Amino acid sequence: MQIYGLGIVAACYFAGNFIGRILGQLIGIGGNVGGVGLAMLALVIVGAKMQKKGGFSEKTEKGILFLSSIYIPVVVAMAAKQNVVAAIDGGAVAFLAGGVATIGAMALVPLLSKIGSKSESLEKVKGE
Repeated sequence: MQIYGLGIVAACYFAGNFIGRILGQLIGIGGNVGGVGLAMLALVIVGAKMQKKGGFSEKTEKGILFLSSIYIPVVVAMAAKQNVVAAIDGGAVAFLAGGVATIGAMALVPLLSKIGSKSESLEKVKGE
């Protein structure tokens, strides 16, 4: 069932956040240190072990794929909100540094889009 896939992802998330909070307390930060990354690592490990034992059912895989497709945008949105709040609380220098980094990244888009030859198509890259 798809709910099993969601349950596996949720269990990995809770375990990762728990370990991340413990790491944060150990180093004296009082916050979560790498909880989301640890959760994703746990999901990869659980998935690899399940593949060795015969794998997930198709419906369980669909549950994991569903949550993974919405997981990253939600985490990015939460992190972006925290960064903006921290920048505003940090003063003008932090806010300015974030703005300069964002505008600099936006300015590099045209330059990066010119990398590679125009004759290279997706079919050639895939080997079709």
